[in-house]
Amino acid sequence: MNLLKIVERKMPELSKRQKRIAQYLIDHYDKAAFMTASKLGEAAGVSESTVVRFATALGFDGYPELQKMLQELIKSKLTSVQRMEVSTNIIDESNVLKSILQSDIIKIKETLQSIDQENFKNVVKAILNAKRIYIIGVRSSASLAVFLSFYFNLIFDNVKLLHAASESEMLEQILRASSDDVLLGITFPRYSKRTVKAMQFAKNKGAVCIAITDSGKSPIVPFADLVLFARSDMASFADSLVAPLSVINALIVAVGMSRKEQLYETLTNLEAIWDEYNVYEKTDNISND
Repeated sequence: MNLLKIVERKMPELSKRQKRIAQYLIDHYDKAAFMTASKLGEAAGVSESTVVRFATALGFDGYPELQKMLQELIKSKLTSVQRMEVSTNIIDESNVLKSILQSDIIKIKETLQSIDQENFKNVVKAILNAKRIYIIGVRSSASLAVFLSFYFNLIFDNVKLLHAASESEMLEQILRASSDDVLLGITFPRYSKRTVKAMQFAKNKGAVCIAITDSGKSPIVPFADLVLFARSDMASFADSLVAPLSVINALIVAVGMSRKEQLYETLTNLEAIWDEYNVYEKTDNISND
């Protein structure tokens, strides 16, 4: 159940001070999501211990569990402006670099601890067996889709990166999708409606739909046959996509290792082309001066 609905339902049972916390959450849930119990108590005009008891009264094991649910609630709801406002509570402005890198390290660790290895293998198998591979990622997730598409095109000759200039044009690109095909949909908060629509359309066409997203509450999960979860939280107005990129990188390597011979031949031919047309700067041509 939505946390705010839980708060509203429990309101009559709360003490006078707990009701002050409840009202603050209802009015300022965006700011409260990243407050410590002490900070929330200060904002609501109560003690830290009252905040802890409030969390228990709502049915949580403690304040951290309540806070986690609150953060899940706001991830896809905050505007970019609200994200900027909230970030002042979670980022050490005196050392932004350290704050962001430490946060990303935590997200990768959490992703590693929670990801289903067997499910990952099933995703790899589905991709290897696909007649055609469609990939879609929009807005901030577009960079992930392009990265995945670039390397998959080195491995397969049946990869199509969907361009979402308009919804109708996007759907036209998967008009011939069938049960022999795979569509990989990539979306993280704030979730793209076009990615959700593409997953739904491909699912109705019978294609195997693979979601790469952050949680079971993601709107593309209901249309997915297989899901890879990666932690993604906001970093100010920008999305943190380090953990999703790591999962995608692992997917590329796993698929590539299953196609070693074909990939070796492709890369050998490409190296000859890149060398002939000077695609990459050669280190032996770089002056030491």
